[in-house]
Amino acid sequence: MSTPTRVYIARLASVAVYDPNGDQVGRVRDAVARLRPTKRPPEVVGLVAEMPMRRRIFLSINRIISIDADAVVLGTGTLNLRRFEKRPNELLVLQELLDRRVQIDPAGQAGSVVDVAMESTRGEWTLTRVAIREHTGRLTRRGNLHQVEWDRVRGLSGIADTRGTANLLAVLEDMRPADLANALQDLPDARRNEVAAALDDERLADVLSELPEHDQVEILAALDRERAADVLEQMEPDDAADLLGELPPPEQDVLLDLMEPDEADPVRQLLKYTPGTAGGVMTSEPVILPPDATVAEALARVREPQLSPAVAAQVFVTRAPLTTPTGRYLGMVHFQRLLREPPADLLGGVVVNDIDPLRPTTPLPEITRRMATYDLVAMPVIDRNNRLVGAVTVDDVLDHLLPRDWRDRHAAAPATATTDQGLDGTDG
Repeated sequence: MSTPTRVYIARLASVAVYDPNGDQVGRVRDAVARLRPTKRPPEVVGLVAEMPMRRRIFLSINRIISIDADAVVLGTGTLNLRRFEKRPNELLVLQELLDRRVQIDPAGQAGSVVDVAMESTRGEWTLTRVAIREHTGRLTRRGNLHQVEWDRVRGLSGIADTRGTANLLAVLEDMRPADLANALQDLPDARRNEVAAALDDERLADVLSELPEHDQVEILAALDRERAADVLEQMEPDDAADLLGELPPPEQDVLLDLMEPDEADPVRQLLKYTPGTAGGVMTSEPVILPPDATVAEALARVREPQLSPAVAAQVFVTRAPLTTPTGRYLGMVHFQRLLREPPADLLGGVVVNDIDPLRPTTPLPEITRRMATYDLVAMPVIDRNNRLVGAVTVDDVLDHLLPRDWRDRHAAAPATATTDQGLDGTDG
């Protein structure tokens, strides 16, 4: 292998995996080590990589020709795309060892694992060294970092300590919310809830939106109610309404009462609509501007970083007031049209209103048909008084058209698949 003889595994988290043609096929999420009956260190047998559509697969160490902190390169374009399942005698290094409390022989110094190194000797990779942060017993002082041979560390066998989360959070902090949600699903329930609780409100809100409903409910239930209400305030109103819709009505009322009125009111409105209709899937906070706003002002709004691409794709034009339910709906302007118009022009002169808006009762199949017919990524939803009450975006539609358990990594899925690079799913 054209690779360093020693690699620290935590540094591989989220590193891109490339096939021999230089095409990225996934990202590293963990390393798999095989435990041995003797005192010899565990043998590293492969890596866990996350592919598109959140499928995690096993990459045999024998199929990797280069591995370092910048990239992992495979020696073959043929992969087994069967979903990874850990075997009884295997160890997931990052998931099970990071933050574990251990002792260093012979002094018995206590510390926590912050990284584990694997080394290649005569073609075999083994776990050889452990980076341990010393416990000082003082909150204001960080302990020394020790690099210790595997066989000098006590506490590396048995059930992982679930008390520490700082090092695990450091590995996860740069992940996209969807990837972090995926990683949380692999953790034991207690560890998952502990890591989730350690996230700030905004980050946790983003991650909850990417989890299956049952995980959302369990994490929310593990928080105290005041914290749960704070997190719900950070969620998009439609995501918060979907999550609250999974709870019993009395619990919904308690959490809504704890939320700020301005944050709770749109969520209460969304909860009134029937599931599977435009009202039940729409967002109540699209981009809304008056007809006398300029093209430049509209472009400034759609550039706001907190907007999702689907929401930012359309500007809806209404009379005042501009919060839903708005004044009279006038039409919409796609951001590509905005790019073609002089910045000083008014939206009222470029607005498009030749497509009938949706009603809150429009069923999902009709929404899908109309969005596909007109190649739209968002459609307005108006009430009987011609007021804009929200917008249905393409991601809203996909989220409700996919199977209910599509976010669940452990749901049943086909064992093999073929990628665009011609991966045929054989084990080779």
